[in-house]
Amino acid sequence: MSLNKNKDVFDCLIIGGGVIGCSIARYLSRFNINAILLEKHSDVCEEVSSANSAIVHSGYDPKPGTLKAKFNVLGNKMMEQVCKDLDVPYIKNGSLTIGFNGDDKKTILELIERAKINGVKARFIEKDELHNMEPNLNEECLCALYAEDSAIVSPFELTIAFMENAMDNGVKLSLDSEVINIERDIDNGLYHVYTNKDEFIAKSLVNATGLYSDKILSLIEKPSYKINPRKGEYILLDHFNANFVKHTLFMCPTKVGKGVLVSPTTSYNYIIGPSNELTDIEDTSTDFETLNEIKEVASKLIKNIPYGEVIRTFAGTRPNPDTDDFIIEESKENPLFFNVGGIMSPGLASSPAIGEYVSNLIKEKLNLSENLDYNPIRRKVFKLTSLGKDKYNELIKKDPTYGHIICRCEKVSEGEIIDSIHRNCGARTIKGVKKRLRAGFGKCQGCFCQEEVLKILARELNVDINQIRYKDEGSEILKYPSKGE
Repeated sequence: MSLNKNKDVFDCLIIGGGVIGCSIARYLSRFNINAILLEKHSDVCEEVSSANSAIVHSGYDPKPGTLKAKFNVLGNKMMEQVCKDLDVPYIKNGSLTIGFNGDDKKTILELIERAKINGVKARFIEKDELHNMEPNLNEECLCALYAEDSAIVSPFELTIAFMENAMDNGVKLSLDSEVINIERDIDNGLYHVYTNKDEFIAKSLVNATGLYSDKILSLIEKPSYKINPRKGEYILLDHFNANFVKHTLFMCPTKVGKGVLVSPTTSYNYIIGPSNELTDIEDTSTDFETLNEIKEVASKLIKNIPYGEVIRTFAGTRPNPDTDDFIIEESKENPLFFNVGGIMSPGLASSPAIGEYVSNLIKEKLNLSENLDYNPIRRKVFKLTSLGKDKYNELIKKDPTYGHIICRCEKVSEGEIIDSIHRNCGARTIKGVKKRLRAGFGKCQGCFCQEEVLKILARELNVDINQIRYKDEGSEILKYPSKGE
């Protein structure tokens, strides 16, 4: 193979635009590096990172000595400052792992000992204190493990903010770029990455493709692990009562996972789920029977859950590895090829620590220097729901588009949508606006605002309105005119 001299040679190429790939990109931008991230979808945060419980786990649960334990604990400690720097919603609400009987109490006490080994604060809660903390718990809830450092975060905004900050600091992004082949030139050690539309050349590669990490690895060598996808279905309630549940409520964990949870979100909705079943890699369907099973389990935690407040159900697929641990390592066969696979729960909580760790590995291998112009702070996102009346009025005086409300359910203005489009890693689709600002995430699920968002996207991107998609290529909203010219 001969080097194509017309191609830019990247120091590092990251495959995968989930929270892990985008975190690695952000932390790589601390160095003087020519780096690019490839994502097969039309936006980052489209698969595992967009459909999860949104929990920043404290780190009491992972088995001591595992990569899960190491990066969960480190990531939890980093997350609050990361979210502050990147202007991402974060609430340190604490979690309660609930016990119903003597066996559960024994498990909880074992988990508290594990928490001590992992260096995580956790304590045992008796029934009276437990019910004072959460008055809507069922009477059958007898005890709990209280982890005060558990938190909730917006996974969409975190992933997007990682990538935006990476781009602010010089990293490039190529969307709609699905990797179909990888070759390594033995003579110069460079990697040639072929996508559905182009060829990229890089000195080092990071495989952060989540559900597909073993398949991407198989393009260049025989994988040492296998991803067995597991699906989790969820129920989402509207933000009807800010005090209905304050903490993240877990069932006692089992070998297959942490079970069904009930938790507030950073937008003051309530999330219930997930289920846990082996599935096909692209199966994100929901079904009546599974959702009813989730409701039945959740009813053991909370009495009288108002399912009349349900605004949607959804499912996410997790990259469950047969190693039962994260895979974070350089290939033994192909130097400077880094596998970051099997990052399921607590992957979201671990993301900043993994990003920092992998970027440091690459720095040492490539002998990179510090980027003296690196800025970890993302430009603030003005959200009307977080501004006081005076600041809101000041903003409208400067820019009247902030006074034009587009999404009434979530109170999102035209000005916010325009800003989300023109940032680095900006919105290009209906779903892109939805993930960044929640326009269309409310009770009407976009019935009233989608048409206006469509018009704003077309105008700001300077494209024909028929080209605006819901998400990926082929999902155009408008197909043909309903009336004559």
